[in-house]
Parts: sequence; C-alpha cells; structure tokens
Amino acid sequence: MTSRQSSHGGEILVIGAGELGGNVIAALTRRDDAPPLTVLLRPSDTPRHARLRDEFAARGVGIVEADVTTVSAAELSTVLRRFHTVVSCIGFAAGAGTQRKITKAALAARVSRYFPWQFGVDYDAIGRGSPHELFDEQLDVRDMLRAQSATEWVIVSTGMFTSFLFEPDFGVVDLTTNTVNALGSWDTEVTVTTPEDIGVLTAEIVQTRPRIANQVVYVAGDTITYRELAEIVERTRGGQVVRNEWTVASLLHDLDRNSDDGLQKYRAVFGQGRGVAWPKAGTFNATRGIPTTTTEEWARKHLSTRN
Repeated sequence: MTSRQSSHGGEILVIGAGELGGNVIAALTRRDDAPPLTVLLRPSDTPRHARLRDEFAARGVGIVEADVTTVSAAELSTVLRRFHTVVSCIGFAAGAGTQRKITKAALAARVSRYFPWQFGVDYDAIGRGSPHELFDEQLDVRDMLRAQSATEWVIVSTGMFTSFLFEPDFGVVDLTTNTVNALGSWDTEVTVTTPEDIGVLTAEIVQTRPRIANQVVYVAGDTITYRELAEIVERTRGGQVVRNEWTVASLLHDLDRNSDDGLQKYRAVFGQGRGVAWPKAGTFNATRGIPTTTTEEWARKHLSTRN
C-alpha cells in the first residue's frame, strides 16, 4: 500500500484510560522516542476523572472528550481525524457494536495507523459462531480492516489478562476452597499477559522500525496448561489443591442453562482451547528478548496477599 506517514509518525491518540489504556499511556510516556500523546476520555465530573485529567496534564498528555458508546461513527471520526495513530483500549464493556463503530470512525477519518481493541484471543482461529457472540464482532472488525488499504492496522494478540485467570468470579482458581478448576481438560493451554506488559509491548510495537503494518502480532507473558496452573498454585500456597476438570461438554451445558452469563461464555471459549494459546517462544517479546511476567511470578507477588 502507499503510506502517508513519515517513518516516525505523528500524534498518537489512546482511546480509554482504564486498566489497559492506562498502561499503554504510561509505557508510551516513558519512552524518549514517542510522539505527542493524547487520551480520549468519556465526559465526566467524577473525582476519578478529575484526578485523571490532572495526572495526564502533569505528564504532558493531551485530553479530548467523547463518549464512544453514544456518539455516532461520523461524530467520532471528526475527533480522530487529526491523529496519526489511534490505539483503542475500549473493550467489550462498552457494549455490542462499539468495536465496529470505532473501527468505522477510524477508517472514515483515514487515520494513518489503527490499533483496534483486539488485545485478547486469536479470533481468526476461533472463527464465527463461538460461545461468545461478541467475538463475531471482532471478526467483523478484521474484515473491515482487511477490505481497505488507506489505513494501516496492527492487531496485538495478548491472550487473557493474567489476573483474570485468578479472579474468583471466573472460577478457575478458588482460593477460598483451595481449588483449581481446569477449563476443558488439564492439558488445555491458555496464554496470559499482564496489562503492564501489554502496555510496554504495545508501545514497543507502535515505535518499532521498520514499522509493523497490516498484521497480527502475538505477545505472551506465559503459556501454560491448567495442570501447570494447579502446580503453580500449590507451590505458591504451600500445599495441595483440589482439582476439578470442567469438560467442554459440561461448560456448554452450563452455558445452555445460563445463556446470558458472560463468564460462562468465556469459560466455554477457553475450555474449547482453540485460538486461546500460542507458544511463547515465537512471540514478539520472546524473539526480541523483552522480559515479561510469568504466571508463577505473578502468583508469588499477588497470591500471598489474598485469603
């Protein structure tokens, strides 16, 4: 394709300042080679947003405001138009259709470079019709990007947030009952990465030269089986855990009984094991020698502070 940008690019816009967006912004602002940076925030008068605005201003980060859940794609495109690179850190919590809308706005604005919110699993490998219907929207986004040539795009596949693997509501690691529940089987693999590492790696991908364009980039903090996860919990906690295997059939049965349960959808997808794990050895970070936090390192830091 014909590129409209210089080798080092122009101003970057990060959409969202939650756990992921905050870490991407922090990583970019720590770099000496990063161009000017702006964050898009939802209009709000809450104390948290006031603190965010003060913190970003102190770090030299510009601020624009728009609610991506309510504005039209056309309205959003006018906001995005002045930016060279847009990194979207607004996830599924924004609701169905939001990923398509942000992508439509970025393409209409003809931004030079776009990183959609695809910081997760390999949606191509999972395919359409998975237990989680919003995953089909992620495939729609990929189709939109691949069907055009005016905007370069980069997808960063990260696997699950490492902390989510240990979330009580997710149900894989239950520290209160000293139990580990395997999704699918004990040999099913899952790739995990911390938000802090995702921020660092995304900033590195943004600034890598020669520029990365029109491809999926895989990163990983760790890729483990649920058997290895149980062993990590045992080593970290200093005792044996109760092990339960939640088969794919049982996960799909539970989903049929609770079809609106978002966590059940995630469990079923990860239990199937397709598109949710890849070898760490071939990832962007591993091939460049960039250190990332392993599951055991995360567990040793965080599990000792939990019940």
